[in-house]
Amino acid sequence: MLEAQHLVKDFRLRDGVRLSTLHAVKDVSFSLEPGRTVALVGESGSGKSTIARMMAKLETPSSGRVIIDGKPSADRGRGLAQYRRDVQMVFQDPFGSLNPFHTIRHHLERPLRIHHPGWSSSQVRNHAHELLERVQLTPASRFADRRPHELSGGQRQRVAIARALAPGARFIVADEPVSMLDVSIRLGVLNLLADLQREERLGVLYITHDLATARHFSDEILVMLRGEIVERGPSDRVILDPQHEYTKTLLDAAADPENLGMLRDEVRNGG
Repeated sequence: MLEAQHLVKDFRLRDGVRLSTLHAVKDVSFSLEPGRTVALVGESGSGKSTIARMMAKLETPSSGRVIIDGKPSADRGRGLAQYRRDVQMVFQDPFGSLNPFHTIRHHLERPLRIHHPGWSSSQVRNHAHELLERVQLTPASRFADRRPHELSGGQRQRVAIARALAPGARFIVADEPVSMLDVSIRLGVLNLLADLQREERLGVLYITHDLATARHFSDEILVMLRGEIVERGPSDRVILDPQHEYTKTLLDAAADPENLGMLRDEVRNGG
């Protein structure tokens, strides 16, 4: 299990000679179990991406801690390396997160060599091809020697997911993974994540502002406002019977009911 316990993140800001403090995250706690998805929902600036970065060990909490398998996560050395094998992040921008000068093969083989130092070159090469097949980029040989700019946005995001799986991750932090993709492509990427979650028993922390996908892709929804969780619960309950006024406001601003229904059917039917 992956847990956030009383996470706080403050940023010091300078305006000329004056210093101020931005309270980005305020006492946030939640847990993520293997085989389940928790959606963290809120508008831009609500603190959800800061939480994602703390869970991925890209930001250090001002206070609070991250727990994995009942033990505090390490901040250095072998413990941190093991944590990063277990917890991987998929970023919002599938082009910006991939080095444009390297092939897709390089992006997958590099983490395999780092996290599996005893593997032979043929083992690394074969597993990289298997990863491409797992994210439905087939035949793998067609994609392995391309560079990111030669792929579509959806294909690049599939490569990013494959790279996250390469170390043997048990938890995926997906920070707005489909927000920069066309609607038709979003469904395919979300279905891929849902399939991998079931097949690999992955725990997925799904960061989004989209209540439609949050409902139909996640087991639990946490609603964030100005750094705090203001509502949480099973996805259907939060969407169908919201308790907090902010959640109701988000729902009022969401896509129309016809689009919500279409997305539900697509995701459930594997569209």
